Amino acid sequence: MKKLSLLLLAAVFSLSIYSCRETTEEKTEDAMEDVADDMEDAADDLEDAAEDVADDMEDVEADTENVETEVEE
Repeated sequence: MKKLSLLLLAAVFSLSIYSCRETTEEKTEDAMEDVADDMEDAADDLEDAAEDVADDMEDVEADTENVETEVEE
């Protein structure tokens, strides 16, 4: 009976260790996916900001041309 109890205790302990390991792996995978999503969002934000700067530069160029035209007249 004592051997059976020890065997059962060892089996329960092994299963608990195994289940904790899977949970950690799943958490790690979820964290990696979150980081990848955050990086994609940051890249999209950077692209949007670059487009905004390009638009602003075009506006400044147009304004500069208008000022030069007014000064020449």
